[in-house]
Amino acid sequence: MKLLIRIPVLLIPLLIVNPRTVSAETKGLDGKWEMVKEKSTDIDLYGTLAVEIRTQGSNLTLIRTWGSGRSYRDSVTLPAGGTAVSLPVTNRVFPSNVFMGFMMPVGTVREIKAFRDGDREIRLEERFRLRGSQGETAVTATNLFTLFPGGETLTYEIKRSTRTSGPPVKFVFKRSGSADGYVIRLEDNWEIAGKIPLQAFMISLQGIANKSGPLVYIIYPENWPFTYVQSVFDFYREKRNYSFRELKTAEEAIGALGKYVKGYVVWDKNVRTSLTVAFTVAGLESAVVVSEEMIPLVEKAGLKPVEDFRGKFAGWNDTKIYTWAYGKYWDRCNKEFIIWLGGESGPLMKPAVADWGIFKGAFFNDLSCRTTDTAEYALAGRLLSEMKPMSLVMGWHSYGKDLEREFVRLTSSFGHRVIGLHTLPNMSFCAQTPASPGFKYTNNHHLKPGAPPVPGKKVYVTCIQTDGMGLGAWLKPGRGEIPYAWEVETNYTWMAPAMAEYFYSMATPNDFLIGCLSGPGYMYPKAVPPALLKQLIAMSREQMKTLDLNVFETMDYSEGATVEGNSDLPKSIVDMYYEGMPEAIGFVNGYAPSYTFAVKDGRPFISYDYYLSPERPEADAVADLKELARVNAQRPYFELLHIRESSDVRRVKGILDKLGPEFEVVPLDVFLAMAGKNPTFMTRFGAPPR
Repeated sequence: MKLLIRIPVLLIPLLIVNPRTVSAETKGLDGKWEMVKEKSTDIDLYGTLAVEIRTQGSNLTLIRTWGSGRSYRDSVTLPAGGTAVSLPVTNRVFPSNVFMGFMMPVGTVREIKAFRDGDREIRLEERFRLRGSQGETAVTATNLFTLFPGGETLTYEIKRSTRTSGPPVKFVFKRSGSADGYVIRLEDNWEIAGKIPLQAFMISLQGIANKSGPLVYIIYPENWPFTYVQSVFDFYREKRNYSFRELKTAEEAIGALGKYVKGYVVWDKNVRTSLTVAFTVAGLESAVVVSEEMIPLVEKAGLKPVEDFRGKFAGWNDTKIYTWAYGKYWDRCNKEFIIWLGGESGPLMKPAVADWGIFKGAFFNDLSCRTTDTAEYALAGRLLSEMKPMSLVMGWHSYGKDLEREFVRLTSSFGHRVIGLHTLPNMSFCAQTPASPGFKYTNNHHLKPGAPPVPGKKVYVTCIQTDGMGLGAWLKPGRGEIPYAWEVETNYTWMAPAMAEYFYSMATPNDFLIGCLSGPGYMYPKAVPPALLKQLIAMSREQMKTLDLNVFETMDYSEGATVEGNSDLPKSIVDMYYEGMPEAIGFVNGYAPSYTFAVKDGRPFISYDYYLSPERPEADAVADLKELARVNAQRPYFELLHIRESSDVRRVKGILDKLGPEFEVVPLDVFLAMAGKNPTFMTRFGAPPR
C-alpha cells in the first residue's frame, strides 16, 4: 500500500519570501516593468515592450521601449495633474503595430494629459494625428496603466478612437527582475548505472540555487507519481507571470547556476548509500553531488572538492555508514526536518525530495524502522529522538527494508509527522512562492444555514479519494461529474501556498476538500504521546481554518496491517479530535474498512465501509456495494467509500451509476450532516492502545 502524498507537510508556519520581490508593494507603480508576452497583445516586429515609470515631485516620467535589439523608445515627462503638454512628433513610427499602414506625421504635435490615482493607476489622455494612405485623421487615445493588488502585476491598455472592434490592445507586465527562473527537464531513467548521476547533480543544484529564492523548477517525466508537475509549472507561468529559461545540459546548468555553488562532493557508484550521505553534505556545504566521471565538468566551472566518498564506505553496511555520517554531520543538521530517502532500493533511486532536504540542511538516511533490524532501528530511533518535537520527516521508507506502517509508527512515537513521498518534487521552489495577493482559499461547501438536509429511506454514498490530490486522479477524466472529496495536506498553508491556490482555483462545485491525515502530516494517533497529540490537533485546526476545511480524516495502522490489524481508535483519542476541532462538522476514519463510529452534538465520526481498489472489476464492485446495503438494511444507510488514488473519477461514476434508484451519491458534507442527525450506525470504539 502506497500512502500518502499527503503532500507537502512541514513544520514551522513560516513563509519564505523571495527577496527579489519583497519590495514590490512598497514601490507601487514606479520602477521598471517587463512584458509577459503570453498574456499580451501581439506586437509584430518589435515583439516586446518594456515600461519604466518615475515620479519626481509632481512630475511623471513614462518611458516605453518597444522591442529589444531593434527598438523604438518613447519617453515623456508630464505633470500628473491633468495639465496638457504638447510634444513634437520627430519619428514617423507607429510602434504598437508597425505592420499597419499608419505613420505619425513628423512635424505635427501630440497633446497629452496625465492623471494619477495614487499608486493604483496612471491615465494618459492623448490627441495626435495619424496618416494613412488617404491622408491624415485626428485620433484620441487613452493609455491606462493599472497596478494589481500586491504590486506584482501591471496592465497597460490602449483605447483609440479609430479602433472600435476586436479584442482590446492590452499588455501585462511583471516587475523587472522578479519571477525569473530556470527549468530543467529530467529523463525517465533512475538507475545508478544509468542517468542517476546526472539527475542527482541537477536536483542538488536545484536545492542549492533555491536557497537564494525560487530560481529552479524541475519537470519530471510524464509517469511521475506526482501528476501535477507540468500543470503546476504552467500555472506559475500563466497565472503567476514567471519567466523560465530552460537549462538543457549539465554544462548549461552549472554555467547559469554555478555562482550559487561552493564546491562538490563525490559519491561512489559502487556504494549506493554514499549518494544519500552526499546529499547531506550538499545541504551543509552548498556542494553539488557528482559521480567520478562528472568531476572534470565541475572543476572546469571552478569548483573545489569538499568531500570524496570513492572507496570510503567499501564493505560497510548501512548502519556503519550512517553512524559515521551521524558523527560527522548530525550536529550541523536541521533538527526540524529530516529526510528518509527511501522508496525504490538496489539499482534504482528517485530522490526528488532531495532538493528540499538540501534547501533545509537536513540529514539524509533510509534506515529501517523494523524492530528486528535491531542496529538500523536503534539508530533511526536515536535520530528521531534528537529532533525537535513535532518535526517533519520528509520522504518515504525504503521498500527494500521495512513497511509503511513500521515507518510511520516509529516516527509517530516521537510525535513527528511524515510528508511523503521520496518522489515529492520542487518543494524548495514551491515553499517560496506565495499565493496571489488577496487570494482566499475557499472550499465548495454544500450545506445551507438553517436548511439541514433531511435523509429519506435511501442508501447514501459519498466518495473520498486516497492520497490527496497530487498522487491521485485530480487531472484524470471525470473530475467534477459527481460529488467527490479530496484529501488536502494542511501544511499547504505555508509549504506550498501557490500550489494550494492552483488546486483551489481548479476545483469544481463537486470537488470538496478535507484535511488529513490524523494531524498536520501523516501520523498514527495511537502511537503519538498524548500531550503532543493535543498540540498537533491544535496545529491542524489552525491550518484547516486557513484552507476553509471543516472535515478531518484520521488513520492508524500502528497496531497491525490493513485487514488483520486493529485500525480502530479508542474513545479517548476520538474525544481529543472532537474537543480539539470544534469547527469540524465531522470526521472520517481508516483506509480500508474500519469500525470506529460515534456521534457528538450532531457531528459524526464515521469509518470507511468500502475500499475500491483500481483492480476490482466494476461488476464486482457494484455487487459489493449492493451486498453491503443488504446487510446494513436500516434506512438511511450511510455508505462511506475510500477510492484508491489510481482510479479516475469517471470509472467510479460508472460503478455508482449501476447501483440503482435506492442509492444516491451526495457531497461529503451533506452526507455527514445527515448521518450526524440520523445515525443508523452503532457507536463503537477500539480498545485503548497497547
